[in-house]
Amino acid sequence: MNVQVAAPAASVDESGSPERMPSARRARAPRNPSARQMTRNAWLFLLVPGVLFLVFMALPMAMALVLSFTDYAIVGDYEWLGLENYLNIAVDPFFWIALRNTAYYTVLYVPAGLVVALGTALLLNRRHRAVRLFRTLFYIPVVASTVATATIWFWMLNPQNGLLNVALSWFGIDGPAWLYESQWAMIAIVMMSVWAGFGANMIIFLGGLQGVPGELYEAARLDGANAWQQFRYVTLPSLTRTTFLVSTLLIIGAFQVFDQAYVLTKGGPGNSTVTMVYYIYNKGFGALEMGYASALSFVLFLIILVFSLVNARLTNRRDA
Repeated sequence: MNVQVAAPAASVDESGSPERMPSARRARAPRNPSARQMTRNAWLFLLVPGVLFLVFMALPMAMALVLSFTDYAIVGDYEWLGLENYLNIAVDPFFWIALRNTAYYTVLYVPAGLVVALGTALLLNRRHRAVRLFRTLFYIPVVASTVATATIWFWMLNPQNGLLNVALSWFGIDGPAWLYESQWAMIAIVMMSVWAGFGANMIIFLGGLQGVPGELYEAARLDGANAWQQFRYVTLPSLTRTTFLVSTLLIIGAFQVFDQAYVLTKGGPGNSTVTMVYYIYNKGFGALEMGYASALSFVLFLIILVFSLVNARLTNRRDA
């Protein structure tokens, strides 16, 4: 005996047309957020970093700018000096010593950092099982603490039994007292800085190398270009923007060098490694001349800004 189950009748509204029953299985169409809602969400996401920037960057910079026109010394009252701190900087002999040392460090550090980072990126820009391991190993010094890194290099640069002088003795070369001679102390700091920071720039160059189209290399090989010509006429022009970014970061980092000089040499020997930031630190927290240290900070800011703009102009000119 067949039993037929009648389907539920559709309800009829007042006009007589059948009214469809709501179905639980019927998928609801997703609602597209309105432009106003998307704008509100964007402002919510920007709120937290905006507040952090305002509290920890913009507000301290404004306070430091005001203090640069005073003789604020942390303790006691302060007096408004106007431009006196900035005028004293021009006749401060230690400022010019620190600026000369920082410029010398920059001239050595920036080209060396570019060459080492780019060379390492070229070596690791290939598909091999060991490449990932070496990328990790080369990046470890970036995340290591400066104190640990300085401890390693303090042992390596030991004039008696340091690893570097021992290696030089294998070739019959008497290594210098790296950290105890004025002409070698800054070079030792540059070597440590390049070793400690090239991993981050290597990653940036790797990203730039992987963005170079393979068709360019293929066309160069068809034209008979060797490896050096491919690097000169294909790789370097394609890395113009990447090189500008890395060089700008290196210039900013060079003018802000402090940890290496503070840990390894304490500014010595004979003030040969006193950098701008080290001098600012001594004036602010050593001599308690916070107003003068703030003025020095803004002079350093202007110097970094000028060098960054010059680097951008040169990069744009080469790119054009």
